[in-house]
Amino acid sequence: MIVDSHCHLDFPDFAQDRDGIVARALSAGVGAMVTISTRVRQFDKIRDIVETYDNVFGSVGTHPHQAGEELDVTTDELIRLSEHPKIVAIGEAGLDYHYDHSPRDAQAKSFRVHIAAARQTGLPLVIHARNADEDMIRILEDETSRGAFPAVLHCYSSGPELARRGVKLGLYVSFSGILTFRNSQSVRDIAADVPADRLLVETDAPFLAPMPHRGHTNEPAFTVHTAQVLADVRSWTFEETARRTTENFARLFSKVPRRALALDEAA
Repeated sequence: MIVDSHCHLDFPDFAQDRDGIVARALSAGVGAMVTISTRVRQFDKIRDIVETYDNVFGSVGTHPHQAGEELDVTTDELIRLSEHPKIVAIGEAGLDYHYDHSPRDAQAKSFRVHIAAARQTGLPLVIHARNADEDMIRILEDETSRGAFPAVLHCYSSGPELARRGVKLGLYVSFSGILTFRNSQSVRDIAADVPADRLLVETDAPFLAPMPHRGHTNEPAFTVHTAQVLADVRSWTFEETARRTTENFARLFSKVPRRALALDEAA
């Protein structure tokens, strides 16, 4: 099976057909999904979704776009909300200097609050990084020096140095439909170099639909297309790619029961 490690099932794009979207994912072999929080103040939506679908898990956090709106979110609040049995990650949080929808100092402050929650809970931090490689490296290295924390650089489209330094710090790297785009050879080169035990796949749905669905609304079922391109990049079979990325997911998102991932409990 394949795991979509990052999607947004709470977004309005999916409101009218959420049952169908989850069903199509299962039919495509995407056996589990993580629907990612972008606003702590709308966490109820995430909670309702994960309580509705057995194979959907969730996170709690504030996207950097909303960091300026949610500076009152505390580490203690994130920890409390993450106690729900199906909340398996913190975030997404990080830095986005492409859009700068929130002041950069607000993004950094919020990011560090989320790092502290990941460190204290042991849940993986889902990191958003766009056009902010130098500051991202600086904060990650500074915070790791204060105590390690599990994390994934999601929807990777940054430069090779952030990936290299992130892996050195113990982070995982997740690839989305961007990996399949014709003009994304640099991303494929990075995917070829990331250690095999640090690779994940995702959709970031409803955004970034992979080829051959580019231009349409993305959905978790399409994770298989990104996984196939990753298989080609790594010279693996699709089955090996599914096994490796699911095992990596299980190791990082350790709160997800192995039985939900069709993995042998005794393995």
